[in-house]
Amino acid sequence: MNKRILIVTQDIGDEYTQKIKELVPDWELIVGKEKDIWAPYANKAEIIAGWKKDLEELSLDGRSELRWVQAWSAGVNTMPLDKLNSHGIVLTSANGVHAYPISETIIGLMLALTRKIHTYVKNQQERKWHHAHMNLEMHGKTIGIIGVGEIGSETAKLAKAFGMRVLGVRHSGKAEENVDRMYTPDELHQVLPECDYVVITLPLTPETFQMFGEKEFKLMKKSSFLINIGRGEIIKEEELVVALQTGEIKGAGLDVFSKEPLEVESPLWDMDNVIITPHTSGSTEYYTKRVIENIFLPNLVHYLDGKQLPTNLVDYTKGY
Repeated sequence: MNKRILIVTQDIGDEYTQKIKELVPDWELIVGKEKDIWAPYANKAEIIAGWKKDLEELSLDGRSELRWVQAWSAGVNTMPLDKLNSHGIVLTSANGVHAYPISETIIGLMLALTRKIHTYVKNQQERKWHHAHMNLEMHGKTIGIIGVGEIGSETAKLAKAFGMRVLGVRHSGKAEENVDRMYTPDELHQVLPECDYVVITLPLTPETFQMFGEKEFKLMKKSSFLINIGRGEIIKEEELVVALQTGEIKGAGLDVFSKEPLEVESPLWDMDNVIITPHTSGSTEYYTKRVIENIFLPNLVHYLDGKQLPTNLVDYTKGY
């Protein structure tokens, strides 16, 4: 009888490899980031943790034995969702792994733009002693968190430490701790004029694609800052450039872009009122630990018992 196969397409270290082995001692466990390690087993794998683009061709044909995929990212919009769904494959995301690092990045970008830290770093490199007309502070201002999930909730908690008024937008409109008032997406235009900071923490779905454009930027205060750590395609990037160039909004902290890497020709690189990070807001020393211990292992226990996976089960109809 052939052994059941579980693939982890990441270098997770001996500790976590052993923890998985303890749950599936009779399975063949394949662990490693390099394609030549896992590719020969892809078509026979029952479980794959860590989706790679090459896996679509290797593991999604009529002979596939794949039953469950654990994504290594919170967003799953780049995965072949329709194909996975049609094959009856369960998908779980890494949602929640990023709540601490991304919320820290959000607050860091807000602070840097408000207190002109990025300007002072440039001045330091030029040995230039200049006040840079810095006079803003975050305390008492209003933040609008567009997408109150794990990341948005943690951001709201941190914003409260600055005495901020917190407005939130989520699909359900359900109340959330540390959010003063919650709205639904169709009320977005009511929220934007009230915000000094607009923070996008949404997944990319057909509903959120190009949600922000010229109309939304005109609704925002001219003194407001935009932070985007969701997905670049949520924003009409060319219209954002115009809004920043014309002073429609005051500045932006951007971790994600329509095309990545951000093209060298993009005018965003040269803007004094923009801080760019290269899609690194979720990076953390605890990434593997959180994916394995908080999501994958608990789900694996349920999978082996034939039960529905309790953590981060993706709804294919919603795309997250």
